[in-house]
Amino acid sequence: MATYITSSHEFSRILTSHTVVIADFYADWCGPCQRISPIFDSLAKQHSKPSRLAFVKINVDTHQDIAQQYGVRAMPTFKIINKGGVVETIQGANPPELTAAVERAVRLAGAGKGAAFAGEGRRLGGSPIVPRSGGRGGGARSWDLMALLEVVLRFVGLYFWTLFSLDPYKAAENSPFNVNRKTNTQAGNTGATKRPAGRPAFKTLADLKSE
Repeated sequence: MATYITSSHEFSRILTSHTVVIADFYADWCGPCQRISPIFDSLAKQHSKPSRLAFVKINVDTHQDIAQQYGVRAMPTFKIINKGGVVETIQGANPPELTAAVERAVRLAGAGKGAAFAGEGRRLGGSPIVPRSGGRGGGARSWDLMALLEVVLRFVGLYFWTLFSLDPYKAAENSPFNVNRKTNTQAGNTGATKRPAGRPAFKTLADLKSE
């Protein structure tokens, strides 16, 4: 709900305790102020968030010092104040323009409906769910166990395949455990064999010898 400001001290307290404050400068004798007031109150009821976003109503006749401080000369005037500084001013009783400005203020304050669910997820046991990251730039490093197991099996298979061969280089080159070995369907291709993304490429013994 919108707060009716009763003193400059109260207004200062609200400014310092909220990220964004939306102020409605009005007058009791102002017809347009009365017409748009229910819309402002509805937006305040829908979007107000403690310490994030506050809606206030300031009577310019009662608080001329505040009105002069913010350069208010026409009513109604709406000021969107972020961390003490005015970021947007809306003059006149224009409901669509006011609604759009409030929506921008909601995003600025981080007071949207999804804000309460921001941050790390948690499992039923209470422990946080740490995002998986395969890069070097922070986060817990995750291992692809299946890929690691495949590499180990290829290495062991290649070792035993060439162990009892008279020509270990040729055997290694033709081994089914050789990741760079071309199959019959690949024989006619001119492009190089591509390895799966994210998996290490082990060179054959023949490749090592030729380097």
